[in-house]
Amino acid sequence: MTENEQIVSKIVEGIQERKGKELVVVNMTKLKESPCNYFVICEGDSNVHVNAIALSIKDYVREQIKIKPYATDGFENCQWIAMDYGQIIVHVFQRETRAFYDLEHLWADANIKRIQD
Repeated sequence: MTENEQIVSKIVEGIQERKGKELVVVNMTKLKESPCNYFVICEGDSNVHVNAIALSIKDYVREQIKIKPYATDGFENCQWIAMDYGQIIVHVFQRETRAFYDLEHLWADANIKRIQD
């Protein structure tokens, strides 16, 4: 397992810890002009839920494999929180915001893996 795959695995565990919904891992390693290697996308039911999921990811990855995100954004309103782990970008959305931006559709030519709730 590569380092990126290990990070993705721990991010997924952190999301599952807080019952994140509609979890998707978008593997863009085969695409030529992608912004990173992986997107991890999920959603929460409310501002509080989205915030809890994002904090769980941050804490879980730091505690399990000693890696912190380079940057985070969106904690102010918790509609869409983005977390930058270098070649892995995590998107934690509220349902309506996720439907509006529809990132999975934008990267439909990538390998998209849906993970059961």
